[in-house]
Amino acid sequence: MTTGTSGASPQAGGSATRNPRKAVVALPGPLSLGLARGGTELRQFFRNKEQVVFTFSLPAVLMLLLGSILDGPTPLDGVTSGQLLAAGMIGSGIVSTSFNSIATGVSADRETGALKRLRGTPMPSASYFVGKMVLVAVSSLAQTVLMAAVAVLLFGLKLPSDPAKWLTLLWVFALGIVSCTLLGIAVSSLAKSTNGAVAVVQMLYLVLQFISGVFVSPITNLPKVMVDVASFFPLKWICQGFRSVFLPDGAVRMEMAGTWELPRVALVLAVWCVAGAVLARLTFRWTDAK
Repeated sequence: MTTGTSGASPQAGGSATRNPRKAVVALPGPLSLGLARGGTELRQFFRNKEQVVFTFSLPAVLMLLLGSILDGPTPLDGVTSGQLLAAGMIGSGIVSTSFNSIATGVSADRETGALKRLRGTPMPSASYFVGKMVLVAVSSLAQTVLMAAVAVLLFGLKLPSDPAKWLTLLWVFALGIVSCTLLGIAVSSLAKSTNGAVAVVQMLYLVLQFISGVFVSPITNLPKVMVDVASFFPLKWICQGFRSVFLPDGAVRMEMAGTWELPRVALVLAVWCVAGAVLARLTFRWTDAK
C-alpha cells in the first residue's frame, strides 16, 4: 500500500540535490580598487601639462639656483656646499611631490565634487589613499631621477656604488612617500578651499625646509633648537637619509649627531607612517559638509 509513496520520495530528493548553485561574483578588494584608482590618478596627472611641468621643475630649479649661489668649499675635502644642498634637496623634492601635491590635490577633489561622486561608488577611503600613493610613487621616482641628474651634471654629486646605499635609498624613499602622502591627506582637511590648502602647505613646507637644514649646509650651522623642532617631522630625516646615500662616509661629521642615525631615520619615518594613517582616517571627509 505504501510502496508507491516511498518510491516517489527519492526522486523528489534527487531533483532537489541536482539544483544548480548560484554563481557568486567576488567584488574587487580595497587594494585592487586602489591600484585601479592609481591608474586613473596617473592619467589625470599627466594630461595636465602645466601641473606636470610645475611639479617637476620647481624643486629642480630651486636646487639649481641655490646650489649655484651657495656653492663653495666645506670643512671636508672633496665635498662642496652645493653637493650638500643637492643631496638634501633630492629628499626635499619627494616631500614636494607627496605632501604638497597631495594636500592641494585632495582639497581640489573635494572642492570640485570629485570626492562626493566617488563616495557614491563602492570605493572605500583606503582605496582612494592607495590610489594617491601610486600617483606619488611614480611622480616622486621621476622627480628623484631628474634632480639626481641635475646634481650629478652640475654639482659633481656621485651616485652610490655600494649596494647597501641603494637599499637605504629604497627604504627611505618608500617610507618617505607613504608618510608624507598620508600627512598630506590629513592636512587637506585643515583648509576649506584649494587656495587655503596651498597657503597652509607652502608655509609648513617652507618653514620645515629652513629648520631641517635643506637650505643651510651643513645643518650644524643651524641653532640646535631649530633642529630639535625639525626632528619631530619627516623632512629632516628624509634629507638626512638621502645625504647618507649621496655623500661620502666622511660627510657624516657634518651632521648634528656626528652619525647618519639610520635606525632612527627608519623609526621616525615608520612612526609617521602609522600616525599619518590614523590622522588621515580620522580627518578625511568626502565633502565640505560638517
